[in-house]
Amino acid sequence: MIPKIITKLTFLMALLGFFQMQGQQKAYNGNPDTSFETARNLAFNQQRKQAQDTLLNILTKYPDYHDIRLFLGTTYSWDGDYKKARKVFASILEKDLQHKATWIAAIKNESWSDAPYEALEMANKALKIFPNDSEIVLLKATALTNTNNAVEARNTVKTYIAQNPDDKKSKEFLSDLNSTLRTNDIGLRAAVDIYSKTFDPMQYYTLSYAKQTKYGSIIGKYNFNRRFNENGSQIEFDLYPKIAKGLYAYVNVGFANTFLFPDLRYGAELYKSLPHSLEISAGFRTLKYSSTTTIYTGSIGWYTGNSFWSLRPNFTPGDGGTSTSAALNYRKYRSNAENYLSFLFSMGVSPEANQFIFDANDAAIINLKTQRFNVGYFFTTNKNKEAWSAQFDVAHQEIAFDPGNYFWIYSLTVSWNLKFK
Repeated sequence: MIPKIITKLTFLMALLGFFQMQGQQKAYNGNPDTSFETARNLAFNQQRKQAQDTLLNILTKYPDYHDIRLFLGTTYSWDGDYKKARKVFASILEKDLQHKATWIAAIKNESWSDAPYEALEMANKALKIFPNDSEIVLLKATALTNTNNAVEARNTVKTYIAQNPDDKKSKEFLSDLNSTLRTNDIGLRAAVDIYSKTFDPMQYYTLSYAKQTKYGSIIGKYNFNRRFNENGSQIEFDLYPKIAKGLYAYVNVGFANTFLFPDLRYGAELYKSLPHSLEISAGFRTLKYSSTTTIYTGSIGWYTGNSFWSLRPNFTPGDGGTSTSAALNYRKYRSNAENYLSFLFSMGVSPEANQFIFDANDAAIINLKTQRFNVGYFFTTNKNKEAWSAQFDVAHQEIAFDPGNYFWIYSLTVSWNLKFK
């Protein structure tokens, strides 16, 4: 028995020694610059895996050779392995924030991975370290364009050119941007609600015109509804003025002369960008029927990679106390801010959206047990000249005049927008 145990132990020790010897044989022991050049040639000749193995081998002995680690991350980015590239770039910047080439590669990696908000955040951080750097300014302008802020992108490049009038690359970028920049937008939106009982289908239509300016966006809308076998329309205006860097507002006013809409509606909200890709807001909406209802609202949003999360509560004071509702929204962005998949879940009903509140005395129904789920797909065509969307919505809502009983509401919404100069 004992000889057999000794034999097995001898075999295991020999096997361990063999693997240790193999590991020692694979340890890097050459000229890192020569090996780096070899790896570059392999990478540029479509032998990416061999190049990456060579680079990783060099880094076992020279872990702080940042140019080698940078090139390794770049090859991952070329291969579409953006998460792995992101980790490599982050490991360099943890040790050396002054390594500009890594900042540039990291920003490009976020743009290529369809994460324009992350690219914009990184560009802003890099510009604090390398103020007025031409390449980083243009990467920021690209990210702004991809986040649907083309006017701000143009202003960013114009400001840089004013300080650096001989920069040909920036002038070419501005020329290309101007040739594709579309600051006008006309849109059509149609929606229908189908009820499981009690009500006939209800229809909603909107014709809109929007103009982007350096001060913010201005939107005019004509809303037409057909509900309860009645027709009604409303004129509405939205403004998004820019107040300061990272601070902008939403202002709304609408007028109507039909019970299908409030006689007057108005509201305002302030939005503030925070560190770590966070955004908060606070504001109100006021609806004037025979009496007036005011809803206090706000939001907290978080951009992470090519995703966006937002939570919006609503508080409506009334004679019976303050009623509440809330909605959680998630967006998964693709190439830019107008291409994304959206999911929304809400509980309770906001008087701003509810179709049955015609008087402030009806505000109590926002405490009804109501759940809603919405999924939407938003995309562009024709080189981002046209924007389309389709949304499906299902809600389970308590009947206002029959507490304890519910109906289902199935909604379909489609929209089309055309952008032009």
